[in-house]
Amino acid sequence: MWNKLNKSMMICQMMFGLSFYGVMVILTRFFLEDLGYSEADTMMVVGAFSSIGPLFAIAGGFIADKFLGAYRSLTFSFSGFAVGYTLLVLGASTLNVPMSLVGIALASYSRGLMSPSYPSLYKRTFATEEDFENGYPVNYSVNNIGAFLGQYLFPMFVLVLGFNGSFALSASMAFMAFVILAIFRKQLKTVAAEIDQKPVSAKNWVAFIAVSISMISLVFFMFSNMDIGQNIVYAIGAAAICYFISLMLKAERSDALKMGTILIMTALTTAFFVYYGQIMTSMTMVTINTMRGDLFGFIPFAPEASMAMNPLWCIVGGPIVAITFSNLEKRNINFSTATKVGFAFILTAIAFSILTMAVMSVGPDAIIRPEVFLAVHFFQSLAEVIVGSLVVAFILSVAPKHIENFSVSLFSVAIALSGIVGAVFSTSIALEKGQEITQEIVQTVYGSYFSTLTVLAAVMVVVALMASRIIRAMLKSSEEAQGVAVPEAEG
Repeated sequence: MWNKLNKSMMICQMMFGLSFYGVMVILTRFFLEDLGYSEADTMMVVGAFSSIGPLFAIAGGFIADKFLGAYRSLTFSFSGFAVGYTLLVLGASTLNVPMSLVGIALASYSRGLMSPSYPSLYKRTFATEEDFENGYPVNYSVNNIGAFLGQYLFPMFVLVLGFNGSFALSASMAFMAFVILAIFRKQLKTVAAEIDQKPVSAKNWVAFIAVSISMISLVFFMFSNMDIGQNIVYAIGAAAICYFISLMLKAERSDALKMGTILIMTALTTAFFVYYGQIMTSMTMVTINTMRGDLFGFIPFAPEASMAMNPLWCIVGGPIVAITFSNLEKRNINFSTATKVGFAFILTAIAFSILTMAVMSVGPDAIIRPEVFLAVHFFQSLAEVIVGSLVVAFILSVAPKHIENFSVSLFSVAIALSGIVGAVFSTSIALEKGQEITQEIVQTVYGSYFSTLTVLAAVMVVVALMASRIIRAMLKSSEEAQGVAVPEAEG
């Protein structure tokens, strides 16, 4: 199952996780302390940084399908990361807000190029569909090794290297991933789709450059004007979904039914990632304001580094999820993908109920121990692995081949929409600069917010299970219309 191509790609994925999430974890303090942003504005920028990149997977999927192919798109994405982080170095050195925003805009666009290109190229490095589906959760864990190291170590790197040195470290890692892809260029292009094996026309190069400049400029504008920017996110997301629906209406009945199941899964994914987005926004702000002490009394954890607990558990969760469902399938116990998403919402409800109890029972010192957040992240991370790995595999299994990359980009659209929605929700708990953290504030402001999220997660369990029945029926009808078996055939 494993070979040098998928192993080399996983190294690149780990480099991405290490560099991207290393930058993300220190952005909150960078904008709060060095650039002088408020809590509300900082949460919006960080939330947008985590979500706008996936939104531009729409452009990335279109570029990979029509202009460059997955391999070229992937190599350009890592070069874009390297340049974007270099601009952050310059922005941090001079406290230049516009330059810093250009840097994160370029990194966000590069993530959009990478998101649909990586899974489609990675899939082609495996001999069979089954090998890919079993290997993708492991890839998810490898990504989270990088994410964990980045989120845990970078707050410490800042103390020694400063923000500019830490951003420079991320730039060097992104460049290393670019070099790895360049070394395996010939082998990866051999297994890639047909478009990657043909030369790119001058017309396509011009189109790619024009689209890229336009997208980067748009992202910069959105970061500079977040009130308008969030509406742009909604508009782009809606446009992408409407375009997908138009393709669905033109498709043959069997393909149209499969594409309909992708829309349902996109809706469930959007709802789920509203919760995932809290890790970068509301939960990070809560840990900065309340989390004190070393984990288990001897493991140092900077408050903003608490989000590193998420990839830490994801590293463990990937194999657990893969082994659990694989063993169940061997016993002829098969759950549909939507049902598995329902299981993810159960885990999310447990996670946020723990967080709610913690903030509601906080003492007069308004301090919450790191162990509480470790428990919260355990359940939420298992949920994330289920949704993050299995939904993409489902989309790839049912999407028509000629729009495979664009179909995968809808998963990223879901992340983008949910990230902005989650960031907007999070601003409801933003405090004024210099406001004292008290027991009353923690219990009333944070407590009511997280209790509401807990109740809504429980509601989504029921919604996901109902969606599972609908998807199963749609796939069955598709199979009957096509006259052959559907690869996943379980929704």
